[in-house]
Amino acid sequence: MRELRALVVDDSSLNRRTIAAMLSDIEGVCHVEQAADGAEALRMVETRPPDFITLDLEMPRLDGYEFLHLLMDRNPLPVVVISGRSAKENIFRALELGALDFLAKPHGEDAPLEVLRRQLVEKVEVIQKLSPLAVRRSTLGDLDVSSEDRRPPKRLREPTVLKHLPSKVVVVGSSTGGPKALVTLFRHLHDEMDAALVIAQHMPARFTRTFADRLDRVGVIRVSEAKQYERLARGYAYVCPGGRCVEIVPSDRGPALRVVAPDRGSHYIPSADQLFRSAARVLGDRAVAVVLTGMGNDGADGVREISKRGGRVLIESPETAVVCGMPMAVRRAGVRHESLGIWALGDRIAELTRPSRG
Repeated sequence: MRELRALVVDDSSLNRRTIAAMLSDIEGVCHVEQAADGAEALRMVETRPPDFITLDLEMPRLDGYEFLHLLMDRNPLPVVVISGRSAKENIFRALELGALDFLAKPHGEDAPLEVLRRQLVEKVEVIQKLSPLAVRRSTLGDLDVSSEDRRPPKRLREPTVLKHLPSKVVVVGSSTGGPKALVTLFRHLHDEMDAALVIAQHMPARFTRTFADRLDRVGVIRVSEAKQYERLARGYAYVCPGGRCVEIVPSDRGPALRVVAPDRGSHYIPSADQLFRSAARVLGDRAVAVVLTGMGNDGADGVREISKRGGRVLIESPETAVVCGMPMAVRRAGVRHESLGIWALGDRIAELTRPSRG
């Protein structure tokens, strides 16, 4: 495993020293430098780029958001935000600007530093497995969801009784790097798709509703957090609530959603496998599975069931996936699939779900 050089960016000298000391003790981190604000950090990156950066958001001269914008434009690198500004909007703004992940900064003298230490160990393991090409490419798309004038016009919401049943259902699994990949995917989806989408993104419970609202604003597809026994509708997408799993079940009015507790022993929550297996049982060849960036092998078992029943399997190309573990697990499973860059997946999904003209 390659050794990493880190840069800690924080205006608090105490925080800088604390985080730097934690990183120095992690196996695989060979050198740690420190910067007091974003301006100093940019100069250090231009002189000698580190392998990854930890970043505070509130800083003088150049704050974390401005730093992320400039960094990803000039010299894209993996960034883990460590900030006390842990409101949901702050987290997703940082993720959309290119941050890999977000950790809440402990507060007070009795703050649980051991929790942060364990989280940093996990993030270093992720960064060691990142695809450098994907880190560079993932910043080149139009991911700035703050630009209101770039949003396509949405259709007015239809009354529930008028919503159309979808001919196909696209089930999506993603993990590390997934929020940004999903933003890109939703920007490239078409408004005439004869399909509904159901998403299992590994994410804590308190973030999924806000994430669904974010996705709802970036494309033409309506997005909401999944609700118990909600009927799937054409042109709509549903994000599984964090800490739970979602399954597709039959109903007298077409396929519906069931929000359930994770299976005992589940390692990945929400579980793409659990979603995919239910889609295979209920939908057969009307299911389209999409596996995006993420660590581990969630989704690899589920796509076997979808493929056996005649459904289609798409994966994000490992060359564009920030973490290629989940797509590579599908390749190793020996399932027939198509591998496409994140920007091409939306167009391919549109082709597979084009409304019948007959």
